[in-house]
Amino acid sequence: MTSDVMRIGFLPLVDAALIIVAHEFGFAEAEGLQLQLVRDMSWASVRDRLIYGRTDAAHLVAPLALATSLGIGRPAVPLIAPFVLGLNGNAITLRAELAEQLPYALDDPAATGRALLALIGQLGRRLRIGVVHRHSSHNLMLRYWLAATGIDPLRDVEIVIVPPPYTVDALRSGEIDGACVGEPWNSGAVDSGCAQIIAVTSAIWRRGVEKVLALRADTADARAPELAALLRALHRAGAYIAMFEHHETVANVLARPAYLDAPAERIQRSLAHRLVLKAGGPSAEVPNFLLTHDEAANFPWTSQALWLYGQMVRWGDAEFSSQSESIVRSVFRPDLYRRALRGTGAPLPGASAKVEGGIESSVAVGTTQGRLILGPDQFFDNRSFDPENLPNYLAQF
Repeated sequence: MTSDVMRIGFLPLVDAALIIVAHEFGFAEAEGLQLQLVRDMSWASVRDRLIYGRTDAAHLVAPLALATSLGIGRPAVPLIAPFVLGLNGNAITLRAELAEQLPYALDDPAATGRALLALIGQLGRRLRIGVVHRHSSHNLMLRYWLAATGIDPLRDVEIVIVPPPYTVDALRSGEIDGACVGEPWNSGAVDSGCAQIIAVTSAIWRRGVEKVLALRADTADARAPELAALLRALHRAGAYIAMFEHHETVANVLARPAYLDAPAERIQRSLAHRLVLKAGGPSAEVPNFLLTHDEAANFPWTSQALWLYGQMVRWGDAEFSSQSESIVRSVFRPDLYRRALRGTGAPLPGASAKVEGGIESSVAVGTTQGRLILGPDQFFDNRSFDPENLPNYLAQF
């Protein structure tokens, strides 16, 4: 079978696993694709390679795909996201000397946030917290959590940009007091002894959208057959990673210098939904820490994109308009997901949007194959988001 070449940009993060596994374990080759993976160190570089045609697709933080399509801060370049590479997977770390003063519990982010507010008052200064990009779910989820627990993200903390691979250095040097970043960088800071994990984003929003496969819209149109083949390869890679017995093998591949360049044992903890919160401590189970396949985790719900857009509007990073809302709806492409994966056994929800959050138990979603049971979906503050009523949702804040 002849192979079509697709160049894909990525950052060294555990949630790049589907792309790496699709390449290394032959799932892309079986679909007639040859993948060339391009490793970068910052999301800005990944985006720039994509929009200037140096790559065909990218592992990308979802809000950056929206901001690029909306033309925020630069001329608009329409992007699409037909596949979600992972839900959740981020943690919030705090320098060890500060974390030791903080009573925290991963399963109670509200209490941890209130304790952090008290600590800020005792310190008498703003905390400096790093996030991976201004237009990232890390930034939006962090702000959502802080604001809901009484901390003003614009006054009580200073949020700065630190690319994921530099987070440990920034924490160790004291440049930042804390960070919201993906794995394996939280665990790297913990293992070095300079920080502790005090919260996880999976406890803030149980099914929070994280990285997506992003392409220029014109590339997706011109290379529709290759894109469909890539989505099938990613689906098969996700199914492989989801099996516990494959975690050690996958972690050993991800650990290579060409990919994450991090200890395999650290990567394997993330795949198994386990984290060590402080140096020398035991590993703790973190339910739903990173979903890369199960429960239709790869389906690009337009409601997820709209929630992110709503938070961008809330914090002044985007303007609200019906035109912008329409653009956001066009970025996530469940139609392309369904078309590529029809007949593979992948769950294909019939709806393209759903009410996000506020669900305390599992919910059934109609698919072409029957009923799909999704796990708990709630936000920690028990709010819910109706994608058909964005102005009313924003008015709550």
